[in-house]
Amino acid sequence: MQNLQIDPQRLWDSLMATARIGATPKCGICRLTLTDLDRQVRDWFKTRCEALGCAVAVDEVGNMFARRPGKNPALAPIAMGSHLDTQPTGGKFDGALGVLAALEAMRTLHDLGYETNAPIEIVNWTNEEGARFAPAMLAFGVFAGVFTAEYAYSRMDRDGKTFGEELDRIGYRGEQRPGARRFAAMFELHIEQGPILEDEGRMIGIVRGVQGMRWYEVTITGQEAHTGATPMALRKNALIGAAAMLARIDAIAREHPPHAVGTVGLIENKPNSRNVIPGEVFFTVDFRHPDAKVLDVMEEQLRVGLAEILRPLQLTYHETRIWDSPPVNFATDLIDCVRIGAEKAGFTSRDMISGAGHDAAYIARVAPTTMIFVPCAGGISHNEAESTSFDECAAGAQVLLNAVLEFDRRLG
Repeated sequence: MQNLQIDPQRLWDSLMATARIGATPKCGICRLTLTDLDRQVRDWFKTRCEALGCAVAVDEVGNMFARRPGKNPALAPIAMGSHLDTQPTGGKFDGALGVLAALEAMRTLHDLGYETNAPIEIVNWTNEEGARFAPAMLAFGVFAGVFTAEYAYSRMDRDGKTFGEELDRIGYRGEQRPGARRFAAMFELHIEQGPILEDEGRMIGIVRGVQGMRWYEVTITGQEAHTGATPMALRKNALIGAAAMLARIDAIAREHPPHAVGTVGLIENKPNSRNVIPGEVFFTVDFRHPDAKVLDVMEEQLRVGLAEILRPLQLTYHETRIWDSPPVNFATDLIDCVRIGAEKAGFTSRDMISGAGHDAAYIARVAPTTMIFVPCAGGISHNEAESTSFDECAAGAQVLLNAVLEFDRRLG
């Protein structure tokens, strides 16, 4: 196999160029799904892919596909990619590295005139983060048959705007039916979003799977009343109940070491006035574990906790599980291709399970899939301080290209 080398500086320049689209004062990115900034970065990506002669297609939920032909058009394409949307206070590399490293790999093939056996595709998945439209990984969930397109269109942000309306507004509702495309394989490069690789001084994470995760929404209802005129014994303070539940949720996760995690990341207090007793609190719950049976136990503990804590406080509540992403094991032959790709490039590596959710968790339902991790400073992600070095980005892109070419060789 020809030893093709990516251009590290070109990759870095692309990362920094897209980082200016939605740049924040703290050197991060706020580029939420289906905003004008999302449209801008999509247009940037489309233009660069078409400059390589790639055919760019968009499906009905906004997923983008840029295809380069191979020697054998009868073969399903080998896909690589990730997402370009971010958290409200996101960093420069989460998601973007996977898309832009794939673009760099494609540019390398183009520059050297290298012809693969199978077509090669870059994918930009819509709404991976779920920061604006819950749940996360929404559009690929439609692609994989987990959700319907109608369900995706109906999802509403906190301002009352729907996914479908915003998709039309930015002009990225395509004509292709989600899931109509088929992949021979899918490789996703991503920052680790955790501290393990950095702590061990290893360059590449060979990802064997993704832990299971469940999201819940809880609304607690009490009674609004005047803070000065209502005695403590007669109050129905929804925020007191929510505060106790936050502590209980943290305790539930700590009961299942070492893998369980539990988080309340979004909370809204109403009416949020300094001299009104809170009458309603809305919050989210995020539970994760690699074993679905443990998640079942954690879910039951959540529901027991709601009843035990809130009823004595004379509070009512409504709880809904809005998302269930089961644990995923990736394809062993693709994992082997990544291992060979890392060895060929001369990088240290280790096997690992992803603690974060990724589109690859859904693609694994419909195509062979795996992931590649590179370190991020301090394991910090979903944060404007997120940082990954020039050399780490280059290493990930090189292993991505090597792994794709190894798999393509096997198809030939």
